[in-house]
Amino acid sequence: MKLISYKKVPGLFRKLHWKELLALFFILVAIFFFRHQRRELLSIGASLRQANQWWITIGLVVAIGYILLQAALYIYSFKAIGGKISIVHAVELFLKRNLISVFLPAGAISSLAYLPANIRKGQVHKQQVHQASAIYAFIGIFSVFIVGIPVLIYLAFQNASVPGASAGLLTLIGILGGMILLVRTIRSKGKLYQRLIKGRPKVEHYIQEIFSFELKMSYFWLATLVSVVIEFTGIFHIYIAMKAIGVNPSIEAAIVGYIVATIFLIISPFLRGIGAIELSLTFILNRYGFSTLQSLQITLLFRSFEFWLPLVAGIISFAAKAQQLFFRLLPAVLILLLGLVNVFSVLTPPITSRMRLLRQFIPVESIQASNILIILIGLTLVITARFLVKGLRSAWTLSILLCVVSGLGHMSKALDYEEAILSVIVLVVLLATSRQYRLKSNPRLLNIGIVTGFATFAAVLVFGSIAFYFMDVRHFGINFSSSSSISNAFKSFVLVQNEHLKPLTPFAKDFLVFINALGIMVWAFFLYCLVRPRIFTSSTNHLNFEKAAYLLKQFGDSPLDHFKISNDKLLFVSEAYNGFVAYRQAGVFAIVLEEPVCAEENKVALIKEFERDCKTRGLKPAYYRVDNDSLYYFQLLRKKKILIGQEAVLELAKFTLEGKDKKSMRNGLNSLEKKGYKILRKHPPLNGALLQALQQVSDEWLLDYEMEEAIFAQGKFDRDELKNQDVILVQDSEERVVGFLNIIPDYRPGECTYDLIRKTADAPGGVMDALIIDLIAYAKEQRLDYLNLGLVPMSGIEIAENPAETVVKFAYEKVKRFSNYKGLRNFKEKYATEWLDKFLVYENDFDLLQLPTALNKVMQPVQK
Repeated sequence: MKLISYKKVPGLFRKLHWKELLALFFILVAIFFFRHQRRELLSIGASLRQANQWWITIGLVVAIGYILLQAALYIYSFKAIGGKISIVHAVELFLKRNLISVFLPAGAISSLAYLPANIRKGQVHKQQVHQASAIYAFIGIFSVFIVGIPVLIYLAFQNASVPGASAGLLTLIGILGGMILLVRTIRSKGKLYQRLIKGRPKVEHYIQEIFSFELKMSYFWLATLVSVVIEFTGIFHIYIAMKAIGVNPSIEAAIVGYIVATIFLIISPFLRGIGAIELSLTFILNRYGFSTLQSLQITLLFRSFEFWLPLVAGIISFAAKAQQLFFRLLPAVLILLLGLVNVFSVLTPPITSRMRLLRQFIPVESIQASNILIILIGLTLVITARFLVKGLRSAWTLSILLCVVSGLGHMSKALDYEEAILSVIVLVVLLATSRQYRLKSNPRLLNIGIVTGFATFAAVLVFGSIAFYFMDVRHFGINFSSSSSISNAFKSFVLVQNEHLKPLTPFAKDFLVFINALGIMVWAFFLYCLVRPRIFTSSTNHLNFEKAAYLLKQFGDSPLDHFKISNDKLLFVSEAYNGFVAYRQAGVFAIVLEEPVCAEENKVALIKEFERDCKTRGLKPAYYRVDNDSLYYFQLLRKKKILIGQEAVLELAKFTLEGKDKKSMRNGLNSLEKKGYKILRKHPPLNGALLQALQQVSDEWLLDYEMEEAIFAQGKFDRDELKNQDVILVQDSEERVVGFLNIIPDYRPGECTYDLIRKTADAPGGVMDALIIDLIAYAKEQRLDYLNLGLVPMSGIEIAENPAETVVKFAYEKVKRFSNYKGLRNFKEKYATEWLDKFLVYENDFDLLQLPTALNKVMQPVQK
């Protein structure tokens, strides 16, 4: 059964991964630099083992202090906006965000969106987190500016040219100036702010939420002081590294080296400056008279204190308190490590004794693997780590393949069993976590990549073979035969080293570079095609909608069933059972409205069938607004749940306008009558004039309440839909419509419900009550038993069962943005005789990081 079609890609490079490319550039430059110091790299291990253990211990203690200072920076950032966070939670926040930032583009900034469960449980709401994180990010750059400007001015006067430092400084000034300009224009609501929010009400709301705080300057400057101390901690770490390896330390070299390296960290948008920092710091230390070996030792110790130790601490933090996130991140961390090990193995010469032993079993020609190929595998692993975090199945498959190739390669090139063991460990972890990689690659791009790769390979093989065959002897000193021509063309394209092929002329060098470059481009293009996600677009068959409408008449039992066959839904119609699932896709998620529509005894089986289909298409199912009585089906499948609100239901027989508690309602109705307002019912088909009047009410209501149309579990204003529905409306004395509601089909036996209920800004307060009371009368006339008043989001959580529910409960009770839900609850409580719990059912806790965005997306109207 085909439910989807692939979206046509207008351009293969519509979205270039420039952040990853820039990171690769830094790493490649570092490889080129360190490749010339292979002998020094070989002796690093032995030299570091002889390092002064006392200074190493001091470095570890300072590293702990560095983590605590980062936590203090978070604490004061929260205090600066009137928030509060404990030292334990601040340490956890830094360690986890620091780990995540390695794998996110612009990780130092994008990781600030992550909020650990323990902090959510501590009732720190999201608005404060965003505000404090913005302060944290600004101060982090501001402190580098404070410490760095004097250093770079000093370098300018000393005529000490440091490549990239000036550009980095200008970038730093640009970022800082841009942040200040943005804050000022938002605070003053200037022209730039007006342009930014024009036609974007959500952006305006988000900006107001972020900047709706009074900055406490005393804590801001305390946070800045802490951040400056953090910069000096980094300088001290370089000084400690110098002392540890036994060289005469230089404070000036430590200061200049740290500032320049930190600038490179800021401008490196991916992998937290791996390659860029090592290169820049080694270069600076070289300029200050340290040998290449000493510079490399100092750099590696510094990075161990400032990068690798906090990274390991972050892994431990995830492992201790967030097992699912830990197992999601662990493979990516290990793949990153394996990629760096591959690159490092090229930079260091092989161990002589192992090479002698290896030559007894393997021919020399087989051992001489190309350094370019090994580096390419290492870099591919580094980039693949990023896509593993996204859950790409193709990235997982590629990682498996590269782990096997890396393990065999390390053993065959130099008996490097340590690296081979690491490859096996990573391979086992990948196999154990295979179920979490579901997002599939775009098959159209993958096919293009394969075809392009084979076509280019064939073209280069033919071209290279002919070129080698007719090549003048003076270029390589070899008279190529037909077989050797083909062999050399093949090896050059696949980047395999050929010791016998020595270019003797500039033309020969350029020729080899050209063929190698073609090989690198083809491999890179194939990798790009492999990791581009599959893009779906809905194309549900019209016959499926007809069948679903028929099945609703047989098995429908929910007030939301009407929306399950609306035109925004995708339908999975079972091949084995009489039933269907209505859902929308958002990223890797298939968000299902409630549960399957089918016979009771087939629901679990249909859910399993749907989930198998989702698995084949790389989708994760999640079920929205599941009733408490229906949780049983999902508990059998070991799903998780979170209470998202309660649905109000009125038992019609219990409603009366008599009694003291209904006095305000009676007064409101009497007041409307005295002012000349009338309550009318209109039956389909509605005429154009009435629909236009209802449209004006709807538009005014959306504008007045600063809301946008939402769909999925409700309807939007649609004239084609509305003209075929019963409508209750309120008119003033001039017959102007000031409020209305529309009655929609309710498939729950004996129940009535409505969809839209809207009024004008100047409508009297009792209009909403008048509409509901007349709807109650209408339902009674139809001899129905219940009136479903709809969901009140986020309400009804008395005792939170998990951290996520704690956040929902806190937001409902404390966050101003959600105060309208309280008003909605108060309105419906006047009528409701029963409240039904509604749940979001999902697979694992990691999904909760992405589900809010997915839910927001599926509730946005379909763009025509």
